[in-house]
Amino acid sequence: MKRKFSRREPTIALINIVFLMLIFFMITGTIAKPIEKTLRLIETENLIRIDPPNALVLLKDGTMKFNGYNLKDLQIFVTENHIGKDIRIVPDRNLSANELVKITKKLKTFGAKRVFIVTENLSQ
Repeated sequence: MKRKFSRREPTIALINIVFLMLIFFMITGTIAKPIEKTLRLIETENLIRIDPPNALVLLKDGTMKFNGYNLKDLQIFVTENHIGKDIRIVPDRNLSANELVKITKKLKTFGAKRVFIVTENLSQ
Protein backbone atom coordinates (compact mmCIF):
# COMPACT_ATOMS: atom_id res chain seq x y z
CA MET A 1 0.00 0.00 0.00
CA LYS A 2 1.32 3.45 -1.00
CA ARG A 3 1.42 6.25 1.49
CA LYS A 4 0.35 9.68 0.37
CA PHE A 5 2.57 12.50 1.44
CA SER A 6 1.11 15.94 1.80
CA ARG A 7 3.18 18.79 0.43
CA ARG A 8 3.58 21.64 2.84
CA GLU A 9 3.20 25.14 1.56
CA PRO A 10 6.40 27.23 1.82
CA THR A 11 4.38 30.39 2.44
CA ILE A 12 4.38 29.92 6.21
CA ALA A 13 8.18 29.93 6.25
CA LEU A 14 8.18 33.05 4.08
CA ILE A 15 5.71 34.78 6.40
CA ASN A 16 7.94 33.92 9.36
CA ILE A 17 11.00 35.39 7.67
CA VAL A 18 9.17 38.59 6.74
CA PHE A 19 7.83 38.90 10.29
CA LEU A 20 11.33 38.45 11.77
CA MET A 21 12.72 41.07 9.39
CA LEU A 22 9.96 43.48 10.42
CA ILE A 23 10.81 43.01 14.10
CA PHE A 24 14.53 43.43 13.34
CA PHE A 25 14.01 46.75 11.55
CA MET A 26 11.65 48.02 14.25
CA ILE A 27 14.26 47.33 16.94
CA THR A 28 17.25 48.69 15.02
CA GLY A 29 15.32 51.82 14.11
CA THR A 30 14.79 52.66 17.76
CA ILE A 31 18.39 52.05 18.88
CA ALA A 32 19.70 55.38 17.56
CA LYS A 33 18.98 58.28 19.86
CA PRO A 34 17.17 61.21 18.25
CA ILE A 35 18.97 64.54 17.82
CA GLU A 36 18.42 67.06 20.59
CA LYS A 37 15.36 69.18 19.93
CA THR A 38 17.17 72.32 21.07
CA LEU A 39 20.07 71.77 18.62
CA ARG A 40 20.35 74.40 15.88
CA LEU A 41 22.44 73.42 12.85
CA ILE A 42 25.01 75.73 11.27
CA GLU A 43 23.73 77.82 8.38
CA THR A 44 25.86 77.87 5.23
CA GLU A 45 23.81 80.41 3.35
CA ASN A 46 26.18 83.36 3.73
CA LEU A 47 29.55 81.64 3.33
CA ILE A 48 32.19 83.25 1.17
CA ARG A 49 32.42 81.39 -2.12
CA ILE A 50 35.86 80.21 -3.20
CA ASP A 51 36.47 79.11 -6.76
CA PRO A 52 37.81 75.57 -7.25
CA PRO A 53 41.60 75.50 -7.61
CA ASN A 54 43.05 75.06 -11.08
CA ALA A 55 39.79 75.95 -12.79
CA LEU A 56 39.25 78.57 -15.45
CA VAL A 57 36.54 80.93 -14.19
CA LEU A 58 34.39 82.67 -16.80
CA LEU A 59 32.45 85.70 -15.61
CA LYS A 60 29.23 86.85 -17.26
CA ASP A 61 30.96 89.74 -19.04
CA GLY A 62 33.44 87.33 -20.66
CA THR A 63 36.30 88.06 -18.25
CA MET A 64 38.45 85.00 -17.58
CA LYS A 65 40.31 84.25 -14.35
CA PHE A 66 42.66 81.47 -13.32
CA ASN A 67 43.66 81.04 -9.67
CA GLY A 68 42.39 84.55 -8.96
CA TYR A 69 44.36 86.30 -11.72
CA ASN A 70 42.86 87.89 -14.82
CA LEU A 71 43.59 85.96 -17.98
CA LYS A 72 44.11 87.85 -21.22
CA ASP A 73 45.08 85.26 -23.84
CA LEU A 74 43.66 81.73 -23.97
CA GLN A 75 46.32 80.48 -26.37
CA ILE A 76 49.16 81.47 -24.03
CA PHE A 77 47.24 79.99 -21.08
CA VAL A 78 46.93 76.60 -22.80
CA THR A 79 50.34 76.44 -24.47
CA GLU A 80 52.30 77.39 -21.34
CA ASN A 81 50.85 74.86 -18.88
CA HIS A 82 47.88 72.93 -20.25
CA ILE A 83 48.75 71.25 -23.54
CA GLY A 84 47.45 67.70 -23.40
CA LYS A 85 45.86 68.28 -19.99
CA ASP A 86 42.26 68.46 -18.81
CA ILE A 87 40.86 71.94 -18.15
CA ARG A 88 37.94 72.69 -15.86
CA ILE A 89 35.73 75.68 -16.59
CA VAL A 90 33.52 77.32 -13.96
CA PRO A 91 31.15 79.54 -15.94
CA ASP A 92 28.86 82.18 -14.51
CA ARG A 93 25.24 81.12 -14.98
CA ASN A 94 24.58 84.38 -16.85
CA LEU A 95 27.35 83.79 -19.41
CA SER A 96 25.83 83.17 -22.82
CA ALA A 97 25.91 79.60 -24.07
CA ASN A 98 27.41 80.75 -27.37
CA GLU A 99 30.34 82.36 -25.56
CA LEU A 100 30.89 79.21 -23.49
CA VAL A 101 30.93 77.04 -26.62
CA LYS A 102 33.38 79.41 -28.36
CA ILE A 103 35.79 79.34 -25.42
CA THR A 104 35.53 75.55 -25.13
CA LYS A 105 36.33 75.13 -28.84
CA LYS A 106 39.30 77.50 -28.55
CA LEU A 107 40.70 75.55 -25.60
CA LYS A 108 40.47 72.29 -27.58
CA THR A 109 42.03 73.94 -30.65
CA PHE A 110 44.96 75.27 -28.61
CA GLY A 111 45.75 71.79 -27.25
CA ALA A 112 43.62 71.02 -24.18
CA LYS A 113 43.01 67.27 -23.83
CA ARG A 114 39.46 67.54 -22.43
CA VAL A 115 37.32 70.41 -21.18
CA PHE A 116 35.01 69.90 -18.21
CA ILE A 117 32.30 72.36 -17.24
CA VAL A 118 31.72 72.60 -13.50
CA THR A 119 28.06 73.05 -12.58
CA GLU A 120 25.96 73.29 -9.44
CA ASN A 121 23.98 70.21 -8.40
CA LEU A 122 20.48 71.43 -7.48
CA SER A 123 18.98 67.99 -6.93
CA GLN A 124 20.06 67.78 -3.30
